[in-house]
Amino acid sequence: MCLSVPSKVVEIHEDASVTVDTLGVRRRVSSHLMAEPLALGDFVLIHIGFVMNKIDEKDAQLSLDLYQEIVEKMHMESM
Repeated sequence: MCLSVPSKVVEIHEDASVTVDTLGVRRRVSSHLMAEPLALGDFVLIHIGFVMNKIDEKDAQLSLDLYQEIVEKMHMESM
C-alpha cells in the first residue's frame, strides 16, 4: 500500500517538471503524465517522482490535517 501526501505546486519549469512542497520539503518532480496543465498553488499526488493527479484544495487540507494529527500523536507516545 502506498500513502501519498498532498503536495503543493510552488514552481513550474519549462521541461514539464514542477517543484512541489510536501510538508515543508521541496523537490522537483515530473508532470509528463498529466494531461491537464498545472498551475502554481495546485495540490497534487505524486508516485515515484511523477505527478499522478490533481486534487481539490479542501481535500488536500483535510489529508494534511490528518497527517499532522498522526505525527503529533506519535510524538506524544514517544515521550
